[in-house]
Order: sequence, then structure tokens, then C-alpha cells
Amino acid sequence: MALGGDTTALRLCLERLVPPRKDSPVNVELPSIAGPQDAVKALSALLEAVGRGELTPTEAQAVAGLLESYRRALEVEELERRIVALEQEKNR
Repeated sequence: MALGGDTTALRLCLERLVPPRKDSPVNVELPSIAGPQDAVKALSALLEAVGRGELTPTEAQAVAGLLESYRRALEVEELERRIVALEQEKNR
């Protein structure tokens, strides 16, 4: 039907190939995050952006979720490094 010129069928086909975006990019300046402790600074920057009206609370919550995932990954990496160091020390 889409090939026959039915624009509704064509739109439905295109939406399945390239679904419409459900959200948009968030532009916010965050400090560099080198360790778990830096996540607090980044969260503070998010709150300030919400207070200034640059981000909606929903957008800030989404970015905060990403920050939390990153913080946990850094924390796990640090714990793994410390465990390896303790095991090496024990085996000496």
C-alpha cells in the first residue's frame, strides 16, 4: 500500500524503520568526574540547573540516574582494585 502511494501506510512503515524520538538531548555543564566523591559535585550542578530553569526535574532525574550508574561502576572498580591488592599482599 505504501508503494502504491498511501501516505498513511508509508508513514507507518517509516515509523517502524526509524521510530520518532521520545526525548531530546540534555545540555548541562557538569564537572569532571574522576571518582565517586565527584558525583556529589555533579548532582549539585544538576540541582542548580533545575533551579535556574535550564533543566526540568524529569531531565535532571534521568541524568542523575546516569551519574549514579557511573558512580557505582567507579566504586566497583575501586573495590576490585583494593581486593586484588589485599590478595597480593596476603600471598607474599
